[in-house]
Amino acid sequence: MKSKIWKYGLCVLLPIGLAACTVPANFTYFQDAEAVWGMVVQEEQPFRLRPEDKINIVVSSSDPLLTEQFTLSVASASRTLGASVRPVTEAGMSSSGQLLAYTVDEQGDIQFPVLGKVAVSGKTRSEVAAYIARRLVERELVLDPVVTVEYVNLGVNVLGEVVRPGRVAITKDHFTVLDAIAAAGDLTVNGLRTNVMVCRQVDGEDRTYFLDLCSRQDLLTSPAYYLQQNDVVYVSPNNKRMRDANATGNALSNPSFWISVVSLLTTITALLVR
Repeated sequence: MKSKIWKYGLCVLLPIGLAACTVPANFTYFQDAEAVWGMVVQEEQPFRLRPEDKINIVVSSSDPLLTEQFTLSVASASRTLGASVRPVTEAGMSSSGQLLAYTVDEQGDIQFPVLGKVAVSGKTRSEVAAYIARRLVERELVLDPVVTVEYVNLGVNVLGEVVRPGRVAITKDHFTVLDAIAAAGDLTVNGLRTNVMVCRQVDGEDRTYFLDLCSRQDLLTSPAYYLQQNDVVYVSPNNKRMRDANATGNALSNPSFWISVVSLLTTITALLVR
């Protein structure tokens, strides 16, 4: 009788224990890394300026006095350019400790000293720098200008099951979804690695992409591998995380559940032995 009881108990406990201890297959990143060796990847997508983007522009040359008129202070900018220039504190500080950022207006333009209105929407920062340098030379304002353009407020939002959800600053011209996830501290153990969502607006239309971090091939061929400014990266919760939302949904990982099961089986055994 005792032998049958313990066999019955093992038949009940063993499947439950195996289910609780199962290691998920889709947990490790880039499981097909060796298979994609030499594969052609998605073409790099440079950032192109949009309305409400902010940029910092610095003009320098061999004659500092000549280019001084293009190096704006906070006071001079507020007098000459008004609202198109905003002091911020993210990067590229001026000598006064405040960054002078040009805000792209709704028409896609900025107001630049002497040159006036400059169309920058749809251009990369290198294209803006080359255009301003060419205009300065054509108007014989500066013969040997070196124009530097830096992004100020570009970023993406990383939400869901990551260590540090929030806005992540874009730090380079080609910014990938892996860069954003790394800046957010990586996925938590509860993040679903096979269903990372990237939401993007293209020409006024919403587009949604789904990425599988377990597949290197899926990542490198996705249009969402290279992010654009203001993209939203959302990491879905796995089944365990969703069960945690229910007070009784994650009982298998709760030690008190197993204590109750053992206690119940002990009681049943004692009653059957009598």
